[in-house]
Amino acid sequence: MTRVLEGKVAVITGAAGAIGTATAKLLAERGAAIVGVDIPGADWSRLRGVLPEGARLVTAEADVTDEASVKAYVDKAKAECGRIDIFFNNAGIEGPVKPIQDYPLDRFLKVLGVNVAGVFLGLKYVLPVMYAQGTGSVINTSSVAGLIGSPGMAGYNTSKHAVIGLTRVAATETAPQGVRVNCVNPGPIESRMMQSINSGQAADAKAAHDATSAMVPAKRYGTPEEVAGLVAFLASDEATYCNGGFYTVDGALSAT
Repeated sequence: MTRVLEGKVAVITGAAGAIGTATAKLLAERGAAIVGVDIPGADWSRLRGVLPEGARLVTAEADVTDEASVKAYVDKAKAECGRIDIFFNNAGIEGPVKPIQDYPLDRFLKVLGVNVAGVFLGLKYVLPVMYAQGTGSVINTSSVAGLIGSPGMAGYNTSKHAVIGLTRVAATETAPQGVRVNCVNPGPIESRMMQSINSGQAADAKAAHDATSAMVPAKRYGTPEEVAGLVAFLASDEATYCNGGFYTVDGALSAT
């Protein structure tokens, strides 16, 4: 594989999850050093197990909703690696599947805290590092849920719509500084998160999985690796005029 990211440093939040791990693997295969960020107590074994031999991995535990914690992982990345070229602003949670009238306020605010404030704080502390360099690529994780409505998903859908708004604002601010900010919008992806959502949608999670697959024009769930491929493109110099965009990887679900 061509090492088009040789010498680059990539910070990935939610790095121990399915999409984070697949993306870290691909970026490392293309030459990037990886700074993986996830919650305290995260299991790093899967990520360590898939990285290519010789790849550099720095890990940091952080609560992305806590400003001091976000500043600390950004400071650690800069101190240990010297720069931040790629920021995959990816940490997120799904929240419960409940109709609005039954949706607990504390859970709604928790989802917004991780999925919106966490993205905002990442931007707040990573962007100045990139501005000082005069270059950098940020990829926020939204979702197909940021483009449509999904019954029972008030917290998640609201948060993912907000990520698109943050992305657009950030892109207008960063473009004059030589920094790009885009977002990816995955559809149903084979992952723990989708398993949790399927379990909340029906007593029979497999039936919910099959019903969702049937709704997707591609007739299947996507893979974490398919999301990683899009992130890697947006992180690369092949995407230097891509800024402020939202890019679906959803088997044409949002086109229906």
